[in-house]
Amino acid sequence: MTTPMTKNPLLVELFVEELPPKALKKLGDAFAGVLRDQLVAQGLADAGSVLTPYASPRRLAAHLTHVAERAADKAVSQKLMPVAVGLDASGQPTPALLKRLGALGADASAVPGLKRAMDGKAEALFYESTAKGATLAEGLQKALAEAIAKLPIPKVMSYQLESGCELPGWSSVSFVRPAHGLVALHGDTVVPIEALGLKAGRDTHGHRFEAAVDPVVLRNADSYALQLQEEGAVIAGFEARRAEIARQLAAAAVKVGGGSVPIHDDALLDEVTALVERPNVLVCSFEREFLEVPQECLILTMKANQKYFPLLDASSKLTNKFLVVSNISPADASAVIEGNERVVRPRLADAKFFFDQDRKKSLASRVESLGKVVYHNKLGTQGERVERVMRIARGIAQKLGDSALAAQATQAAQLAKADLVTDMVGEFPELQGTMGRYYALHDGLDVAVADAIEDHYKPRFAGDELPRNSVGLVVALADKLETLVGMFGIGNLPTGDRDPFALRRHALGVIRMLIEKDLPLGLDALLQDAAAQFKDIPGFESSKATVELQDFILDRLAGSLREQGASAQEVDAVLAPRPQRLGEVPKLLAAVRAFAALPAAAALAAANKRIGNILKKAPEADAHVSELLLQEPAEKALHAAMAQVVPAANAQFEAGDYTASLQTLAALREPVDAFFDGVMVNAEQADLRLNRLGLLMSLHAAMNRVAQLERLAV
Repeated sequence: MTTPMTKNPLLVELFVEELPPKALKKLGDAFAGVLRDQLVAQGLADAGSVLTPYASPRRLAAHLTHVAERAADKAVSQKLMPVAVGLDASGQPTPALLKRLGALGADASAVPGLKRAMDGKAEALFYESTAKGATLAEGLQKALAEAIAKLPIPKVMSYQLESGCELPGWSSVSFVRPAHGLVALHGDTVVPIEALGLKAGRDTHGHRFEAAVDPVVLRNADSYALQLQEEGAVIAGFEARRAEIARQLAAAAVKVGGGSVPIHDDALLDEVTALVERPNVLVCSFEREFLEVPQECLILTMKANQKYFPLLDASSKLTNKFLVVSNISPADASAVIEGNERVVRPRLADAKFFFDQDRKKSLASRVESLGKVVYHNKLGTQGERVERVMRIARGIAQKLGDSALAAQATQAAQLAKADLVTDMVGEFPELQGTMGRYYALHDGLDVAVADAIEDHYKPRFAGDELPRNSVGLVVALADKLETLVGMFGIGNLPTGDRDPFALRRHALGVIRMLIEKDLPLGLDALLQDAAAQFKDIPGFESSKATVELQDFILDRLAGSLREQGASAQEVDAVLAPRPQRLGEVPKLLAAVRAFAALPAAAALAAANKRIGNILKKAPEADAHVSELLLQEPAEKALHAAMAQVVPAANAQFEAGDYTASLQTLAALREPVDAFFDGVMVNAEQADLRLNRLGLLMSLHAAMNRVAQLERLAV
């Protein structure tokens, strides 16, 4: 039995009807996490208490170690009011003080014991008392109510209670699914709490069909997982069940042989884990004739519609075998296998039918139909969009100086969206681009064009590969620029958490292609050329589509560079001059990072900042220096040093060796320091002043060719 202040493990379980599978893991983690945090906050659980969440299709549970029966009492000090308000001139309590004490359950007898302490500039009265620690029953009741209230429920259900409420059949509660049981065990003792019209006990239920006993009567908090497994035929832990499914999938694939492996899909594994309580993996098969259909179609239909795991052979080709995660384990599983094979057949037959039908029409013949598909109410149809992408793609290919590339890119851009009006993509939108490639090859088009039709959506997510050839690269760039420029031009910008047209992702895609392929293309020119395709669109603002969009792209680039480990100052220094050829940015950044490590860097960055501030206040300055007007030794020395160093640094810059260019400029540290120590820039004589400003301007221009070095100054 539990003795006072003993710290025992605690188990809480809500037994419910089937929970939504895609939300199960999140629900389980949230339920257990809020329970724990609440109990720790109330002093009933230790900060080091170990939490184990459980989540299966029909239960949410949490096990927590070292939970006390009662929280320790706490000393509480409450500020009442200033002494001048609480006590009169003779030191007697005022009515205001007595009223405040009464509200706290005290009376005039507490006045002598009140503590005086300074509160700001005035002395105040404080009432000190001991707050009794909450009992586990009180604390857990509160914690459970909080855990239920804070569940990230995708869709709440309301249902009527049959008993345990004021009006049976009428009183209703709201929860993710109807709840049928509540367990609360502290060690081996039931904690008397209630929730959702249920009183806590020690009874739970196992598998619907395969439990050895019903109910499963829990001995204590620690026996929960073991009893459910042995008596209830349920693996209660989400992670344990997931690991068991992964183990069984791998073992079944080995049994099939031929180097076969189940398809790797974490989201599918999570969903299946949330659908079964006692996994049993079975091997099924379908007719080989279906393998004539592109494997992407078959894999998608099996995964999305049936939650099956297709098997791939050693060369990643689809086999006619697939794995089913069943929730029952009969001695003879043949009926279950046959049932699943029977269910999948019509699905695969549909895919084959769509594929055969689609091939009866060429992609080129479908382009016209895109004119009937609305893209955006302000930007017209998919047909109009295709025209814009074609022109942008042709322009990019011409800039890259390749007429053959321009012809292929234009053709690929024209056909890139044609598969949107095919039956297969109508059924499985995820296959857009993939089916376009298959149909292009069927139409006898060049492989480079067919690959580009599939690849123009790439990169689709962070870490995705780039298009595999130049045609795909040009069309992908054109497609993303068209989307970005179009949406920015009509003011359809992403907000904090909303980005329905995935503009951030498109911007990062553009950045990656320009940088990783080191394309000789200027960002501003690309945006201007793309914006020119929208000139006939009412309400289209070119400045938003070029200036604001360029800021947006450079912001994304800055974020990406910081994620890769560059400091904010280094990134600022490189991006402040708004480099146009993004392929140069990694080299510029490497140069700045190498420069920042030099002993002279801090002094030169500070000097650069100082020069920038001086020049801001001298709009009359120009970068012209007359040797005849150089008077002070320090300015002569700086001019002489620059005459040697700057041409060498410029030559290195022109050759693309930015690191060496900045390192060469580092030699100017001493003459620059000496100049500021010994020369008055704002001299009385106008010609001397202008000459010195001219010297600084020349220096500033030379030092900021690679990056704005002043941004490195702390």
